[in-house]
Amino acid sequence: MSAPLTLWRGARLATMCPGAPWGLVEDGALLIEGSTLRWVGAEHALPAALARQAEQDIDLGGALVTPGLIDCHTHLVYGGHRATEFELRLQGASYDDLARAGGGIRSTVTATRVATDAQLYKLAAQRARTLMAEGVTTIEVKSGYGLSAEHEARCLRVARRLGRELPLTVRCTSLGAHALPHEFTGRPDDYIDAVCGWLAEQHAEGLVDAVDAFCEHIGFTPQQVRRLFETARRLGLPVKLHAEQLSNLHGAALAAEFGALSADHLEYTDDAGVAAMARAGTVAVLLPGAYYFLRETRLPPITGLRTQGVPMAIASDHNPGSSPGLSLLLMLNMACTLFRMTPEEALAGVTVHAAQALGLGATHGRLQAGRQADFVVWDLAAPNELAYWFGRNPCRRVVQAGIEVGGPD
Repeated sequence: MSAPLTLWRGARLATMCPGAPWGLVEDGALLIEGSTLRWVGAEHALPAALARQAEQDIDLGGALVTPGLIDCHTHLVYGGHRATEFELRLQGASYDDLARAGGGIRSTVTATRVATDAQLYKLAAQRARTLMAEGVTTIEVKSGYGLSAEHEARCLRVARRLGRELPLTVRCTSLGAHALPHEFTGRPDDYIDAVCGWLAEQHAEGLVDAVDAFCEHIGFTPQQVRRLFETARRLGLPVKLHAEQLSNLHGAALAAEFGALSADHLEYTDDAGVAAMARAGTVAVLLPGAYYFLRETRLPPITGLRTQGVPMAIASDHNPGSSPGLSLLLMLNMACTLFRMTPEEALAGVTVHAAQALGLGATHGRLQAGRQADFVVWDLAAPNELAYWFGRNPCRRVVQAGIEVGGPD
């Protein structure tokens, strides 16, 4: 028996499909069957026989509708905060200084390990709901604040629980190679061996959709990341990489060599890295919140990425140390003002390209028949306003997997 049909009409659709700018359809309609978009297009073109089958008919009165937003890089599961470090940086301490002194990621690891599963879930769910109130329907959640077999698995289980208990698609990424925990001080190669062992266990338990690492002079070397990626390849898991945030270790090219879904940050990526990503189809995930919060001055190679046709995604990078923001809409504005992206590029960055960065390019990110019925109704007239306004939430209604799940309230 087929699912009932619901018709949403009288909309200005920014479908993000190829063709017109924004994939814009005036006087548009969406027909939902179960969790799927059955039909999308101009209302006058909707076959009358289909329209008559709709059990619900919802007139949106000309409101703007976009695909559900996708935050494709977050670290939502952690304990504590790092407000004191923020203050120290304002007084002159660098991110490197704090990390080398035992602060940074290690301090969050300590707070995360002592938190209970219930506490971690409560905090992560609060953060997720804040993102959802602005139209986010899909997120990636990375581990990386446990840094032991036990605690990394705990964090990934919390992330999986978010996807079960919230109206939200959640992709889980194993980031055990985030930092060196204190018990492995001076033994980074031994630690990578351990992470590779945990990865097999996490995969067997169904906790992992992708594998990530922090390739940086305060993180892990390309040789160490290569060993992790080879393990992921044997397990059939796609990879992603924190690359070139603080220096150029040629991580983007390494990620591309392994056909990575994405390489993220990229402030120090060179032309060769961009070209390698273009050949591999690897998405550039740009993180303006971290760039802003750390007061960086070196921009990602936007022009090169654009020229080479590398898809550019935008994400919040929510984490307690370098990007504690919980507004993906603010990231759109920052991408335009700080990185000089166009509003259309920015919206593509949190829809179609963000979906691609999560391996969901065929099912999410566009308003198109056959895709998951995720969309947002906005109190706005035009899609460029999404990147223009900040400090207010224009989200009116949210539909996730065909079910209306509310809005900002």
